[in-house]
Amino acid sequence: MLNRLSRDDAVPHAGANASHAALGRAAIVSLYDELALEPKPGLVSFADTGSHDDMNAATFLRSLFALRHFFVRAAAQGAASADFAPLEALGIAAEARMLRATGGVNTHRGAIFTLGLLCAAAGAARAEGLACSATHLRGVLLARWGDALAARARCALDSHGARAARAHGLRSAAEEAAQGLPTLFEHVLPALRAARRAGADDRGARLHALFTAMAEVDDTNLVHRGGLQGLRDAKRLARNFLAEGGGMTPDAPVRAARVHALFVERRLSPGGAADLLAAACWVERVERPAGDAPR
Repeated sequence: MLNRLSRDDAVPHAGANASHAALGRAAIVSLYDELALEPKPGLVSFADTGSHDDMNAATFLRSLFALRHFFVRAAAQGAASADFAPLEALGIAAEARMLRATGGVNTHRGAIFTLGLLCAAAGAARAEGLACSATHLRGVLLARWGDALAARARCALDSHGARAARAHGLRSAAEEAAQGLPTLFEHVLPALRAARRAGADDRGARLHALFTAMAEVDDTNLVHRGGLQGLRDAKRLARNFLAEGGGMTPDAPVRAARVHALFVERRLSPGGAADLLAAACWVERVERPAGDAPR
């Protein structure tokens, strides 16, 4: 695999330190958490390929290997008070590495954007002597790059998600970022915390967070695959799952498997919700004192 990656992939950014490395590792581990969770509707896991026929778990692992230094570099850039332009260039380069590693398959484009911004915000926060709390992360993200993200969101980006958002009046991933990731900080992360407080294990808490993301976010991946009705149906099924106890009941995996089967039948895949789950797992890791790991 190393032979297929550029020399730049093999070393972290020169300005990176142990703190930045820890933030980057947390991003990779959190993306692995998302991959390992199952059953999750329409998404790739170690159990099956969900609604996809062009990727599997091995594809995702190759992508994670290719991205292992990107998040470290993003944290270092944030600590160095980088403007948005170099961060964007770093993300574009990471996307190219991902595509080389996966043979052109988009496994983590959304995660590169969302988790890259969060790692940069965490690097900036720590450089200012701030803890990586959800409040500080969101505040730094908006203060440092909010205006640039808003300008980016106003551009007519040529992607499946951007086109779907424009066509149906939805809030795109770019708009989510420009507003400080409201779905993550106001819904998904609180759902993960609430499930843990209620005694849910890792699987249950992460299912609860994932289905909360599905219920709340305008996931343009769903619109691209199933039209606006696909998004509406996915939100309805997610809300029903949560109304029945979400991930905090013993039968949560069984109920999630039923939704998974429905998504696979219709070829639906909530990739945006998956990115938010990984982001919530990352925030949970970086704001927890060292040694106090999730169950």
